[in-house]
Amino acid sequence: DLPIMTGMGYARNVVLVKTGHAVIAIAGAYGTLSEIGHALGDGTPVIGLETWDLPQRDDLALHIEVADSPADAVRRAITAAHERDAGRAAKAR
Repeated sequence: DLPIMTGMGYARNVVLVKTGHAVIAIAGAYGTLSEIGHALGDGTPVIGLETWDLPQRDDLALHIEVADSPADAVRRAITAAHERDAGRAAKAR
């Protein structure tokens, strides 16, 4: 675990999302929705566990991958993060 203490209120959501290679959204209210939006906008994979249900928009790459359990969410997040990082590394070459 890496605690990120910012004292920034909801503004911390940007810091949190930019720190991770993937985001797991668990239930949540508007702060979670904000984090989902920032992650999707940055191309960071979002794995949802009983969280917001957003309409699918392929033109915006708006997609929350739904997990069935906490363990499934972690597995999916690790896989998605590796795929994202591999794709970015390939583009950089």
